[in-house]
Amino acid sequence: MSLSALAPSAPDARPVAELSAQMTQQRAELAELIRRHAPADGSFQTVIKSLFMVRHDRPSQSVPGLVQPALCIMAQGRKDVTLGGELYTYDPLNYLVLSVALPISGKVIYATPEEPHLALRLEIDPVEINALIAEAGPMSVPTRHSGRGMYVERIDSQLLDAVIRLIRLLDTPKDIPMLAPLINREILYRLLRGSEGHRLYEIAISNCQTHRVTQAIKWLNDHFQEPLRIEDLAKEVNLSVSTLHHRFKSVTAMSPLQYQKQLRLQEARRLMLADGLEASAAGYRVGYESASQFSREYSRLFGAPPLRDLARLRSTV
Repeated sequence: MSLSALAPSAPDARPVAELSAQMTQQRAELAELIRRHAPADGSFQTVIKSLFMVRHDRPSQSVPGLVQPALCIMAQGRKDVTLGGELYTYDPLNYLVLSVALPISGKVIYATPEEPHLALRLEIDPVEINALIAEAGPMSVPTRHSGRGMYVERIDSQLLDAVIRLIRLLDTPKDIPMLAPLINREILYRLLRGSEGHRLYEIAISNCQTHRVTQAIKWLNDHFQEPLRIEDLAKEVNLSVSTLHHRFKSVTAMSPLQYQKQLRLQEARRLMLADGLEASAAGYRVGYESASQFSREYSRLFGAPPLRDLARLRSTV
């Protein structure tokens, strides 16, 4: 399913060349800042703990991973992100927001050493959104039926300006403790005021169903190794079983059981790659009782059985 079928904020088809003069200048500065703070291929956490700089010097294969709530902005390049079989594309014209933790796959479409993919990721804390809403009061956040916990929206010069000011603080570390929280709040404010801001708004409002889905997601992240009974999870977040299924799939594009399966398989992959566990041990560690079922589901998600997948991953490092 295409993004345009999911939300009114489908990416603008206009080329980067049609950016305004101001935004062209801002994008050039953003690219230079990211290039400077990400001097090599990879993801780099900055001294502003929630801010990461990302650089890729070559296109990448589709890489599954669990991504926490975040704002992703690209200064150069193009990336495809898949959620439950749905494709989202973002580029310098459009930013990507994850309002909840989601198991997604990301693929860098174009990058070379001379013209690398340059992006940033700013993690979003729902607690900060809650505090901002409580302090600011009514902000005329658009209210409409909530959709996926991930969306793409057209970027504007005000958001770019705030992000650039946040990155500039890396050159004056003494200013970070005082100014970084203020700029971060401004960024959250501008996201809330965007046309899809209700998706962030709802994760912080305790009496709405979307917030309860975020509680279910958090519970699954904390207990993914355990057997899952949907009735117990629904009771945990104070929703009926049918409502939990409907709202959970609306936000994540998958059922709670499918979500749990992705968490298990990604953690098993990490255990094998980082800790050297054998496939059977990793599968057991994340909650699988059958080695054959683990291998079968692992192959379905990652495109190869565990041993072959790990060999492929290690050959690219």
